[in-house]
Amino acid sequence: MTSLNMGTFGVFGLFQQWKQVTVGQLRDIEALGYTAIWAGGSPPAELEWVESILEPTETLKVATGIVNIWSAAAGPVAESFHRIEAVHPGRFLLGIGAGHPELIAEYKKPYDALTEYLAKLDEYGVPRHRRVVAALGPQVLKLAARRSAGAHPYLTTPEHTAQARALIGPDAFIAPEHKVVLTTDAAQARAVGREALAVYLKGTNYVNNWRRLGFNDSDVAAPGSDALIDALVAYGNTDAIAARLNEHLAAGASHVPVQVLTEPGKLIPALAELAGPLGLR
Repeated sequence: MTSLNMGTFGVFGLFQQWKQVTVGQLRDIEALGYTAIWAGGSPPAELEWVESILEPTETLKVATGIVNIWSAAAGPVAESFHRIEAVHPGRFLLGIGAGHPELIAEYKKPYDALTEYLAKLDEYGVPRHRRVVAALGPQVLKLAARRSAGAHPYLTTPEHTAQARALIGPDAFIAPEHKVVLTTDAAQARAVGREALAVYLKGTNYVNNWRRLGFNDSDVAAPGSDALIDALVAYGNTDAIAARLNEHLAAGASHVPVQVLTEPGKLIPALAELAGPLGLR
């Protein structure tokens, strides 16, 4: 894989916390046509669990969404990358990011820390086109385009995707995560969405980004306005959800990791319901 685009990485993937999908579910996800697992939750630097996803599947790709630069040293991460690449060439994408400032005791100058981390990955031979950076604001988006394949924005909107595409040009990879609740009941969807967003409403980086997108103080104050939740969480019938996810592609996304907010036993049925409207096999 010499570059990342819809041809090499597919159009829709699944965003899930790392190590939370069983082997049987992985095979079902691959069979349904989802092309990648985006593993969230700041996993440790030793990425042996990535191999446990790749080994029982044939074409499914894995991306970290994201390895936290404050808690996972670049050296061990690079060793993991090269080990995985040797056995499963082209199937692993390293996503890195600065995580949440409010959760890191000595969190400072994330832009500089990201730059230094990317330099270490260069030193350890991790190719630029095989890594992406969690990016929301303009400066980190530009850094992602210069120093990696592109950006993995989280908790954003198609409007943000359009702004990111305009900012970093036509060739960079952009993979915005979007949350989904399979229900036509708006009150239920918003309740599920608010539960998922509660921790992010307490932070600063996501709240600042939502303000850049035009949301006001009352929108971003806990528990989040209906307008904010509706922008970040797609719900309705499967056609309506698919239409919302496709707005990211129309805005310039290369690939969309879909995070279905449901209990583990209902994940595959939900993905199966969405597969047809999303144009998957």
